Amino acid sequence: MALIDWAPLARMALLGALIALGPLAWLWLRHRGATPARRLHALTLLTLFLTFDLVLFGAFTRLTDSGLGCPDWPGCYGSASPLGAREQIAVAQSAQPSGPVTHGKAWIEMVHRYLATAVGVLITVMAAASWWLRRGGERGTPSPWWATLTLAWVIAQGAFGALTVTMKLYPAIVTLHLLGGIGLLALLAVQDQVFAPRPLALPRGLAPVAWAVAALTVVQIALGGWVSTNYAVLACSDFPTCQGQWWPSAMNFADAFTIRRELGVTSSGSYLPFEALTAIHVVHRIAAVVVLAALAALAWRLHASGDATLHRFAVGVAAIGVWQLATGLSNVVLGWPLVAAVAHTGGAALLAVVLASLLARAHLRGGNAPRRAASAAQPLGA
Repeated sequence: MALIDWAPLARMALLGALIALGPLAWLWLRHRGATPARRLHALTLLTLFLTFDLVLFGAFTRLTDSGLGCPDWPGCYGSASPLGAREQIAVAQSAQPSGPVTHGKAWIEMVHRYLATAVGVLITVMAAASWWLRRGGERGTPSPWWATLTLAWVIAQGAFGALTVTMKLYPAIVTLHLLGGIGLLALLAVQDQVFAPRPLALPRGLAPVAWAVAALTVVQIALGGWVSTNYAVLACSDFPTCQGQWWPSAMNFADAFTIRRELGVTSSGSYLPFEALTAIHVVHRIAAVVVLAALAALAWRLHASGDATLHRFAVGVAAIGVWQLATGLSNVVLGWPLVAAVAHTGGAALLAVVLASLLARAHLRGGNAPRRAASAAQPLGA
C-alpha cells in the first residue's frame, strides 16, 4: 500500500471547504453590517478559537493511539473517508483487534484531518481577504504579510501531519507537529492584537522577563511532547518521588534524547530501554518546576505593576500555571487519564496564546506609545 495516495486529495479539499462554509456563513450573518476590516478581525478570532479546538482534538487523536488509524495520507486507504475503506479497515482490525487500525481510530484520525483542512481553508480566506483589503486601501487592517506567514505556517503544519503518518509516528516529527500547532495559535493571537491597537507599556525590565518565560514555555512544551510521543508519562507513577526515589538510579539520558530514531527503539534499532523513558520523564518534571517558578515570578511582577490590564494578565498566567500543575499531577497519580492528558495540552496551548498576546501588545503595538504621547503633548500644553 502506498503511504501517499493523492487520489482523494480533491475530495478531501472539498470536504474541508464545506466544513469551513459553516463558520464563514455564521460569521457573515453575525457581522453583515460591519466594515470589511471588522469582519476580517472576527474571522481571525474565529479561526483562533477553531485552531485551539483543533490542537485539543489533535491531542485526543494522539492519546487514543489513532494517529495511524488510516495508515496512508491524505485519505484512508485511498478513500476520502473510512466508509470507502471499511473493508480494508475490517481486515486490519481482524488481524489486530487492539492494533493501530480500527474503525473507531480511523474515524478519529479522519475527523482530525477534516478539521485541519477546514482551518486551512479559513486561513487561506484570511490571507486572500487581507491582500484584497490592502489593495483596496481599507483602513484598520494589519499588514497582509501576517496572514501570508500564517498560511505558509499552516501548509508546513500539514506537511508535518503527512510525515507523522508516513514516518509511523516518528517521535521528533510528532513533537514538531505539536509545536507547529502551538506556533499557529501564537501567530493568530498576535494578529488578533494587531487588528485593534491597544498599546500596553510594561514596567522597565519586565519585557525581557516575559520573553524568557515564553522561551522556557516553548522548551517545556517540546519536552512535554517528547514525553507523550515516547509514552514516558507512566515511567514515574508516584509524586514527588519517582519510582520511590528523589533521583532514580537507573536513567539513560543518551538514548532518551536521541532525536533521530524511530518510536520505541534506539538509534541502533534495539528496543528503547525503560531507563530512557525514566530520564525523559524526570527531565520534564525538573523543567516543570523551573517553568512554574518563572510563571509565578512573571505573574507577581505583572500584578505589582498596579496596571489593571497587567493585573488581568497576571491572573491568567497564575491560573494557567495552577491548571498545568493540577493536570500534570493527575496524569502521574491517576495513571494518565485521557481527560487530564487532553486538558494538560489545552493548558499549554492557552498559555502560549496569553503570552503571545501580552508580548504583542507590549512590542508590536508600541508598548511605549503612552510615554511618547505624553512627551509629545508637553510642548503643546506649555
